[in-house]
This record gives sequence, C-alpha cells and structure tokens, in this order.
Amino acid sequence: MPPTTSRARVAAAASLAALTLLTACGEVVPEDGTAASSGPVTVVDDMDREVTIDGPVERAVVLNSYANEFVRAIGAGDAVVGVDRMSADRLPYLDISEDEIVSEDLSEINYEAVAELDPDVLILPRNGAWQEAAGQLESFGIPVVVATAWDFDVFHDTVTLLGEIFGEAEGAEQVAGFYDEIFALVSERVEGTEPVGVYWETEQPYLTALPGSGFDQIITAAGGRNVFGDVEAGGDEQSETTVDPAAVVERDPGLIVHEFGPAAEPTGQDRFDDIRDDLRGRPGWDAISAQRDGEIYVSNGWATSGLSKALGALYLATWLHPEQFEDVDPDDYLRRWVEDFQRTEFAGADAYIQKVA
Repeated sequence: MPPTTSRARVAAAASLAALTLLTACGEVVPEDGTAASSGPVTVVDDMDREVTIDGPVERAVVLNSYANEFVRAIGAGDAVVGVDRMSADRLPYLDISEDEIVSEDLSEINYEAVAELDPDVLILPRNGAWQEAAGQLESFGIPVVVATAWDFDVFHDTVTLLGEIFGEAEGAEQVAGFYDEIFALVSERVEGTEPVGVYWETEQPYLTALPGSGFDQIITAAGGRNVFGDVEAGGDEQSETTVDPAAVVERDPGLIVHEFGPAAEPTGQDRFDDIRDDLRGRPGWDAISAQRDGEIYVSNGWATSGLSKALGALYLATWLHPEQFEDVDPDDYLRRWVEDFQRTEFAGADAYIQKVA
C-alpha cells in the first residue's frame, strides 16, 4: 500500500471531526465507527482543495471516461446524470442520452446544462477547466471536485476519493484490491527476468511513450525496457512524442504494441486488419526482431489502459515472459474487469486485443 499522504491525513481528520459532531448531536453511529450516510461530506481532492458536498451524493456530473469507469466500478454508476461527449462515445453501456452530455471535451463545459441536471457535485480531472467550473457553478451551489482517474501515479488516491464522495468505500476497496492483485502477480513473476526492449505506439504512427508516462511505467513493471526510455520529456505535461521511423528500426525492439483510442464497443476486424497491414508494411521493419519473431500486438485502449493500465501491464508481462506466466490467462482478468466492475457484457478478448501474425 502507498505511504500515507497529506491528502489522506486531511481526509482522516475531516472524517474524525464529522464523526465527533454526529456523536455530539445524538445521531446514531454504526458499530464499525463510520458515520451515517446522510449529511455533508468533506473531501480533499487531487488539487489539495477541501470540498464539502451535501450528502449522500445521488446525482453527479462526471467528466472523463476513465473517471466514469472508476465510478461505475465502485458501484456508483447509477448516480451519474451527466458526462462529456468522449465518455458517452467510449462507454456506450453508460446509456447516456444527448440531454445528459454537458461538454464536448474537458474545457468547453455548458454550465447551464450542468445546472439543469441539478447534480450534487461535478467531477473532472486536473487537466480540465476545474478552476473555471468552480467559479461558474458556485452561484448554483454545485461543488467541483478534481479527481484525475487517468493518472497512474494517483490511482489509490483517486479510487479512495471517489469512494468517499459516493459513500462507496467498500466498492473502492474492491477496485483497489483487484488492481493490487494484478500488480502483485506481475511483480512476483517478472522478478529476476531479463528486460526485453519494447516499442509502445499510441494512436498515431511513431507516437510513443516517454519516460515517466503511464505507458513507460507499465513497460518497466512488466519486465520490459522502453526502447525510447532515454528520450528527455519536453516538460511535465508531455508524456508522448513522435519519433524518427528509422530510430525504431535502429533500436530493434523485441516486442511492439500499438494501442489505439479506448472504446468499449468491440473493435471491428477490419480495423485490426488495417493496422496490422500498416505495421507489417513499414519500411525497414523486416529487420526488427519483433517483426521477425511475430511479437507485435494491436490493442484497444479500453482493455490495455483499463484499471489505470493494470490490465495492460499484465498482458504485456505475459507476452514478454511467457514461461513465467504459462498458468496465467490475462483474458480472465479483462473479463472480470468488464463483467464484475463495469457491469456490462464481455465480447471476448479478441474484440479488443490481437496479435499480428
């Protein structure tokens, strides 16, 4: 488990204060020491802002598809009454109507539409227009909480925060437990293995992960070595860069992954075939070890970036070190994430991840 953070200490202090107040007012407190489910909830968000929300939260606008996945995973999906366009497109199982889409992205938010939905809270990541949103929604009495579900580094903080907001602490613990189960398995099996060079391509040709990015971290966690791990990032916010095609050939990765944008809708075979043909036909790639050995994989990011990239780390580890994972089926973990946590139908792993023959 991660060390106690200032956020956790502040949240714990706020919870203790709330418990003391409830006890003093004569409200019944369960034997486990938790406060009753009604009344104000005070949390400390991703920007270290203390935010008080009228509880229990029954209506929420949640912007960002990863945050919506987390909210659904902890068991609070029914409370979501508004989302952004990308969440609606990527996660059709949310069953969102056009009237419930309040933003095309994370910066252009229709605040009147948000107010009309009468949410108890609006949740968005730190790269969204949270400062503007907080100012615009203050007059409507709608608090804004910053929760960055796409950030690999703050996974536990984010899940815990969402559990506090929605009163789903048990669900948050189950999601965190599944995440920890996966990484414990990966860590145990890859210990002592020889790192294999990996070229991870995202979305566009030759767009690859830089050191410090989530993809770079899962490459390392899975017992791999980012072949572009020596490229300096262009600032704190830059996680990817486009590289020279010749550099990929020169660095000769032993395994290649091309991940395209996440979407829960099963990927059509035509798209897999088009990407396969592009990858196999690139100039000079016949000289790359990954091409010669048939170690090229194409994936839908809804699978390999799911659960804050834990699923991607597991898949990658099994590809890099098959002997260490011969008794592990990563498809089963993906199925559990889809059925048990996203509460939707699993179309099968081949609908999201395929190996280039």
